[in-house]
Amino acid sequence: MMRQYELVERVRKYNPNVDEDLLNRAYVYAMKAHGQQTRASGDPYFSHPLEVAAILTDLKLDDATIVAAVLHDTIEDTETTREEIDRLFGEQIGKLVDGLTKIEKLDLVSKQARQGENFRKLLLAVADDVRVLLVKLADRLHNMRTLHFVPQDKRARISQETLDIYAPLAGRMGMQRLREELEGLAFRHLMPEAHQAIEQRLHELRAKNGRIIKRIEDELAREFSERGIEAAVTGRQKTAYSVWRKMERKSISFEQLSDIFGFRIIVGTLEDCYRALGVIHSKWPNVPGRFKDYISTPKQNDYRSIHTTVIGPGHQRVELQIRTPEMHEIARFGIAAHALYKDATGDEGREELAKESRAYRWLQETLDLLAHGDSPEEFLEHTRLELFQDQVFCFTPKGGLIALPRGGTPIDFAYAVHTKLGDSAVGAKINGRVAPVLSQLQNGDEVEIIRADGHVPPPAWEAAVVTGKARAAIRRATREAVRQQYAGLGRQIVERAFERAGRAYADDKLRAALTRLARPSIDDVLAAVGRGEIYSGDVVKAVYPDFIEDRKAAQAPPAPGEPGWFGVKANANLVFKAPGAAGEGDAGAIPIRGLRGDAPVRFAPVGGAVPGDRIVGIFTPGEGITIYPIQSPSLTAFDDQPERWLDVRWDIDPDARAFFPSRIVATAINEPGTLGALATLIGETGANIDNISFNAHSPDFREMTFDLEVADLKHLTDVLAKLRASPLVSKVERVIG
Repeated sequence: MMRQYELVERVRKYNPNVDEDLLNRAYVYAMKAHGQQTRASGDPYFSHPLEVAAILTDLKLDDATIVAAVLHDTIEDTETTREEIDRLFGEQIGKLVDGLTKIEKLDLVSKQARQGENFRKLLLAVADDVRVLLVKLADRLHNMRTLHFVPQDKRARISQETLDIYAPLAGRMGMQRLREELEGLAFRHLMPEAHQAIEQRLHELRAKNGRIIKRIEDELAREFSERGIEAAVTGRQKTAYSVWRKMERKSISFEQLSDIFGFRIIVGTLEDCYRALGVIHSKWPNVPGRFKDYISTPKQNDYRSIHTTVIGPGHQRVELQIRTPEMHEIARFGIAAHALYKDATGDEGREELAKESRAYRWLQETLDLLAHGDSPEEFLEHTRLELFQDQVFCFTPKGGLIALPRGGTPIDFAYAVHTKLGDSAVGAKINGRVAPVLSQLQNGDEVEIIRADGHVPPPAWEAAVVTGKARAAIRRATREAVRQQYAGLGRQIVERAFERAGRAYADDKLRAALTRLARPSIDDVLAAVGRGEIYSGDVVKAVYPDFIEDRKAAQAPPAPGEPGWFGVKANANLVFKAPGAAGEGDAGAIPIRGLRGDAPVRFAPVGGAVPGDRIVGIFTPGEGITIYPIQSPSLTAFDDQPERWLDVRWDIDPDARAFFPSRIVATAINEPGTLGALATLIGETGANIDNISFNAHSPDFREMTFDLEVADLKHLTDVLAKLRASPLVSKVERVIG
């Protein structure tokens, strides 16, 4: 276990102004607080926070973060309180420890929903101070280093969670070294046989190719020296997990891997990076398609480097990375390499860090998704998509750089620029040419978004976009549009209810009754009425408690052709009129747009309706409109609900032959060939048989029910006449339910 003075010395190596007294006090306090507690390994529990602190000293973090690491389990596992931490060590450290306490139980999750919810808690805890995330990642790393002491079932679950969340999150924060160790430890516990086999092969390869690696290092160093470039060249082997992932992704064997070894070249300046690249490409041929310049276009985790692959000695592929010492620091430590992270506790500090660090900016954008009402599972899944996917880099017309997951679309691009731009997007130009808004973008594309005010993104876009921000925004816009439509419908219904009651309606009066209706706002009440969750009469009673309802029969609907009629795209053969919309033009139209376009329109389940029938529409909130013939006995069920009735008339295009549902019942002689004969007669009229059912009427007769599709009432009448003329038919009639 690390001694007290050793902790101070580790910090002093990179921070000569270390607050030695603060570290000593934290060390002694945590040791006493944890007392005789032990870990699964049998070691004193206090050894765990010390090891977490040691990991963070490798990242060269500030004194407050190191102290928070030493104290991070005290509130959770001892009698210590937040108030006591604040009093002894200051409010800043208390806030860090409290943030870690809120997410301490993340290791105990099992189900996806719990995992998603705890992931949200993790990100919410780092909203105020990114150092909470750094301590949590170090905490997870030490837990993974000692995971072999944990029971096997927990071991597999914790390892999978590490691969799903913590390792990708460390990578997204630019902490590559920590990510690689997390992946390696999780891989070892999840797939021990695969891990052992790959490690054995890598060991054999290292022994076999050791001379080649040294030769490449020496040749590169000599070439750079001759051209006056100071460079440090080191060879390295890929990790077992990265090798396994590549084998899985490309479905290849170990022998088919061609770039297991890589070389890192550290040069003094940015200019030297490109000079070194020229030296390498002049010495060995490069592999086409394997050059990436992450200096001019950094990754979203702030990573900057030049990557190239060449055909080196022995005709082997050699992967090289060229960077400066500053770039190397960020590649190793990620966001922890930024000095500003220490002060990113207020709005101003967070804003400055977001400008300096793309990784922190991504973290803040991810936190914004938490306010959009996604379920925990959806939030976790959407964030996973962005954690795991490779990126493409696209440009705005003004030259701004936008990074998207591979497979990103112009809609993802628009939402990455600004939520309002995504909501209003109706088209796109890619490299100056009009293209579908769901096209897949490629590296280097210039994207211009065509927008229209008042546009609502179609719900179908949600399944086509790849970023969590776009999906959450589309879902939110859809919910809001539907809510407004229901609120509009609810307002029409409520105003009619007040009118029938002979009482005056006003928003102020309804606002005063919100508590009686248990709704926070007028719009919530109106939307609930539109969805059928609140009965309109209850709203009248809430506003006027002395009101006694006396329901009146519905008045005869005005004749078609007057103002107030409107169409529904879901059925172009019908037009509707809002209840009470007389002489007021389009203002009376009820907004009945549904979740995925216009409200669905269907015909009565028994017998349907055909052009020529007098018809009425019954509106069911959340379901749509059902069309009934005016003589349908089913309409009696709605006699006391006049607010649901819609005037409907046919709007048939004579040039478009459309068919409509109808049902007939024929009583026919029960003998061979009868069904075939009747079906032939129906077919001769041009009607279509959709379904047939039978009922035994008597030994000599059979009752047959035909569900037909006919053009209009005259067509149906022709069918009935044709069947009645047949000697096989005793009786035939239309069914209206």
